[in-house]
Amino acid sequence: MIPSEAECLRLMAHYRMPDHIREHSLLVARVSGLLTRLLVERGRDLRVDLAVAGGLLHDIAKAMCLDGGCRHAELGRVICREHGFTELEPLVAEHVVLRQGFNGHCGERELVFYADKRVQHSQLVSLAERRDDIIQRYAANDPPRQELIRQNFLLCQRLEAHIFAELPLAADDLGAWLANEDYSLSALNVMSSDSLGGPAATRAANLGSSES
Repeated sequence: MIPSEAECLRLMAHYRMPDHIREHSLLVARVSGLLTRLLVERGRDLRVDLAVAGGLLHDIAKAMCLDGGCRHAELGRVICREHGFTELEPLVAEHVVLRQGFNGHCGERELVFYADKRVQHSQLVSLAERRDDIIQRYAANDPPRQELIRQNFLLCQRLEAHIFAELPLAADDLGAWLANEDYSLSALNVMSSDSLGGPAATRAANLGSSES
């Protein structure tokens, strides 16, 4: 099952997602949704609703892991499973690192991974800008981790080239296309938490260390 935009926003409220992470997630969803729609228009068998939901919920567990007590991508996968959103699990679990790398296949999982790498806080930026910000915030004094981050972004550069080879725009034009895009999230003002509970939050401390 794929959650609607309204369901995603209710989950954000239920899990007390801070405003700055919510704003980041909304833009990631716009980017992943736009790219997916453009690829669908060119004959690709992709689901825009899945890519948008992945963008909205990729950081659903981020606030619970800010103290370094868990890995937010893995806890987010658990949350998706508990709510029956099994199709979202790989998108959320692999938005930080694609576990199998990039082998030339670009699906909704890869598009959410890429979209997240283009959004710094709530601003669209280049891959280089996002890479440098992550290094500064999470690995300023950790050369081995810096190298892992650089390698992850080299993979993302290859993915970027693959995506935009199929599209009528360049990566640098993405901001202008977003500004002119008539696609919009239909449920931005839906913030009721309703009854969307789940035991995942109580198990956060058991899921290892945090990640960027």
